[in-house]
Amino acid sequence: MLNEPASTVSDRRPRPSVDETSLAAAPRDERLEAVRVAVMQVMAISAERKPGELTPEEASGGSIMLMIREPKLLMRFEGKLLIDSETAYDQIDAQFMPLNLTTVFREVQDIQHIYVIQGRSEPAPRNWYWNAALFIATLFSVLYVGAIMRINEIGFEMPLAGLVLSASFNNNPLAELWRGIPYAGAILLILGAHEFGHYFAARRRQIAVTLPYFLPFPFGAFGTFGAFIQLRQPMRNRKVLLEVGAAGPLAGMIFAIPILLYGLATSPTTPIGPGLVEGNSLLYAVAKRLVFGEWLPGAQIDVLVNQLAWAGWTGLFVTGLNLLPIGQLDGGHVLYSLIGERAKVLYFPAIAGLVALTLLTDGGLMFMLILLIFFGRTHAVPLDNITPLDPRRRAIAIFTLVVFLLVFVPIPLSVRGSEAMLFGSVPSALSAATAVAIVAIQRLRR
Repeated sequence: MLNEPASTVSDRRPRPSVDETSLAAAPRDERLEAVRVAVMQVMAISAERKPGELTPEEASGGSIMLMIREPKLLMRFEGKLLIDSETAYDQIDAQFMPLNLTTVFREVQDIQHIYVIQGRSEPAPRNWYWNAALFIATLFSVLYVGAIMRINEIGFEMPLAGLVLSASFNNNPLAELWRGIPYAGAILLILGAHEFGHYFAARRRQIAVTLPYFLPFPFGAFGTFGAFIQLRQPMRNRKVLLEVGAAGPLAGMIFAIPILLYGLATSPTTPIGPGLVEGNSLLYAVAKRLVFGEWLPGAQIDVLVNQLAWAGWTGLFVTGLNLLPIGQLDGGHVLYSLIGERAKVLYFPAIAGLVALTLLTDGGLMFMLILLIFFGRTHAVPLDNITPLDPRRRAIAIFTLVVFLLVFVPIPLSVRGSEAMLFGSVPSALSAATAVAIVAIQRLRR
């Protein structure tokens, strides 16, 4: 779930496109008095800055996605709110809407700030053609991967039949795609539930949002890079941030767990041999224990996952990645809604942890690591960053983070039979070195 990068501005105030001191001689803006009266109704004002009194230095600070084409700070107030922040924001926003103004609430060292910004986020409607085209491409992609999996399953049970089907698939893949329907249906159901969980949570809060974009990738083990939606308006407060952020992974889990359990129940066990092995999360390990009555792999046997079990495992794996508590990932939204600005201090520890895991594997997390290095430091800071979560939503946030601990797969895929050791894999060491170099370059550029 990503924010539309229409306008990135300072968390303290929008960066001016012109020198604000030049605005001192501008004609009097009749809205200023109306703004002051509206703010006085909710705040005991201790300091006030008008356009001509705002300095470029005040533009320093974190970042927020206002998603306004040309934002300009109109006024800034400091003081103490007279009523609770959520009610105050709703009251001011209702008065500022006809004036085409946006309000931002911040709190710095127990001093509350109200920023009044010219313009409002009003995204134009988007058509659904790209969404439909990408979904159809992803459908064929996951059918392709599912068909290969099914032919391999048949080959495990009946080697001669597997060879015949493999030859038929190579000659005419389209004729055999129907064999991948179980995997395609299961994985699209899990990913669709995840993304539409975000979508309907955002629409319930009247936030403009795109339909899901599915990403095909027929050359990998999953048939897809997943899916995402794009938020086109900023979220009002941390309550909304939590609702939208947590709705996706929790909705996806509702389908992923039953699909996984049924898939495991219909999958055979086999003696351990060389090959590609899916990693264990806590939840996946417990699921295998429930179904087979023992911890697997163990006693020289392991489960040979079928299409449905693989779809369920993939759903949990994708959920774990999305719940990493960094940046604009779902977990980053949830953590920021829970602890606010303190969430940003976890960026470097999380990156360091992923680098370590990359060293321990053949670079399976490298793609996610690079994405997080470039995009993981930007949080979706809500307009009202003062209002905290209520106890019920705090419990939901904590539960969602516990889900992350249960479904995250530290070593997603490994090759059984190899003797790779720490730093023993050239791809792993090269991947991790690349990630460290990118982080170092970013730090030097700052």
